[in-house]
Amino acid sequence: MGVMEIIGIAGSVSLLAGWRLYLSIFATGLAMRLDAIPLPEHLQSLDALANPWVMGVAALAAIAEFFADKVMWLDSAWDAIHTFVRPVGGALLALAIVDPSDPATQVVAFLLGGGAALTAHAGKAGARGVVNASPEPVSNMAVSTVEDVATVGLLYLAYEYPYLAGGIALVLLALVVWLIWMARKIVRSLFRRKSADPPPT
Repeated sequence: MGVMEIIGIAGSVSLLAGWRLYLSIFATGLAMRLDAIPLPEHLQSLDALANPWVMGVAALAAIAEFFADKVMWLDSAWDAIHTFVRPVGGALLALAIVDPSDPATQVVAFLLGGGAALTAHAGKAGARGVVNASPEPVSNMAVSTVEDVATVGLLYLAYEYPYLAGGIALVLLALVVWLIWMARKIVRSLFRRKSADPPPT
């Protein structure tokens, strides 16, 4: 496996961890146990994710996140708590993917993985805050469900087709940047509208 493919996988997994850290860990471990993801020898350090204890804890946390993420404003509180958890998780996942014999690469992977997860988390949390401001609760559940399905599907693609992983990471990064830009734009327009409203008499 080439360096670019490894970087692509690490980037994809780290970005997805910024959306769904526990689901990313559980889905990867489950796929490994079912031999759905034939990991190359270089990535055998990810075997720790297939440990029953790790999978059990990840599954419980993923279930809790699944339901918390569907409830308006509870999802934003959950995101606030995980502002510190997801970047560390994304950094550790990236660290597990790179060559363990190269300390310099490991440091770079840890920093970039944490940064990617934090960026994805910021985009998700910002977009969800805007969705929560809309009057209908259905849109919140729809967005959350799309994130669940996209995480599982993109994880499968990243591991099954490593040569596509770099492209997946770039698409995810572009989507996250777009979400952050849209959330900022909508929040600014809401503040402008509020300041333009006449004061109550």
